[in-house]
Amino acid sequence: MAERTEVVFVDGVRTPFGRAGEKGMYWQTRADDLVVKAMIGLLERNPSLPKERVDEVAIAATTQTGDQGLTLGRTAALLAGLPRSVPGYAIDRMCAGAMTSVTTTAGGIAFGAYDVAIAGGVEHMGRHPMGFGADPNPRFLAERLVSEDALNMGKTAERLHDRFPHLTKERADSYALRSQQKVAEAYAAGKIQADLVPVATRSDAGWGFADRDEAPRPDTTLQGLAGLRTPFRPHGRVTAGNSSGLNDGATAALLASEDAAKELGLPARMRLVSFAFAGVEPEVMGIGPVPSTEKALRKAGLTIDDIGLFELNEAFAVQVLALLDHFGIDDDDPRVNQYGGSIAFGHPLASSGVRLMNQLARQFEEHPEVRYGLTAMCIGLGQGGSVIWENPHFDGKKKSKKKSTRSAR
Repeated sequence: MAERTEVVFVDGVRTPFGRAGEKGMYWQTRADDLVVKAMIGLLERNPSLPKERVDEVAIAATTQTGDQGLTLGRTAALLAGLPRSVPGYAIDRMCAGAMTSVTTTAGGIAFGAYDVAIAGGVEHMGRHPMGFGADPNPRFLAERLVSEDALNMGKTAERLHDRFPHLTKERADSYALRSQQKVAEAYAAGKIQADLVPVATRSDAGWGFADRDEAPRPDTTLQGLAGLRTPFRPHGRVTAGNSSGLNDGATAALLASEDAAKELGLPARMRLVSFAFAGVEPEVMGIGPVPSTEKALRKAGLTIDDIGLFELNEAFAVQVLALLDHFGIDDDDPRVNQYGGSIAFGHPLASSGVRLMNQLARQFEEHPEVRYGLTAMCIGLGQGGSVIWENPHFDGKKKSKKKSTRSAR
């Protein structure tokens, strides 16, 4: 059997993420225009890539209708100016849409079917709320395949608190506050802006320009978080402050075989090591990244101690805390979400996976002492997804920073 072709993450970009709804900056912007803008920005950043060398375009969306429908990968490829010879398709794995676009096209590269691919995702939750227009089979509830709570992501987070009562609201709020602070610090240090593709926006007041995320709240305080209502359960623990919001945005990534990247003069910012998806009880979908990470580690022949950087999607603070607790990692471990996460940036569902990868690639450049990093996320209806990457800048002579250990509580 032929050896696997090495797959590299060449580059990734995203639009700034907006707040969903009539007051959001993308209310009058089409979803497909957002992902096309990201793709054009990606191609412009990599001028040595002949457009005809793109073998595939995979674009994800959770609600594939309207301006997020019509085989989005193909239509976006045409709108972005790729030759008609370049094919494309659409993917749906809810929150892990872009992550699955990456892993699916990467599998094609590893198999030898592709040399270069574009993978990404878009979600316009203002135009297309999660689950809007869906008609779940009545057997789901009638035959008790899932509980009614499983169809509401906020309620699954409350159930995760139920299962792990030591994951208190206070811990969730503290984690959420730190996420906001880290995003503010990352923006102040210029860590985020380099991978943002600005977007011209339109509103009743005229034309505007989106060049930074709309959702972060740098003035967040613990006192303010403590006073927020719990919409999913009376006297619950999940609030708008310790969860990601409803957002609009798009991402795009360029993947290639290692040989094609060298041939075309493209950088290799990360090397794919392994990936895995796993299913869990839909009622506690937030625990999904635990078995998917264990599976990815096992396939890679690694342990959690080999991971030097973590980019974990913050759908809910409790979901991240559950993973950290499972692996014995402290809530404030400096390896985790160094630039902050979705609680501040926002989570436009199918686009978020590539945001995690963008941020990990930047951190790899800053940390040559780190060899492996993890991007992971929970997925609606009870799934988890994890991708392990290797740092091409790794220098074994550099001393790794001491890992944070579980503090006594």
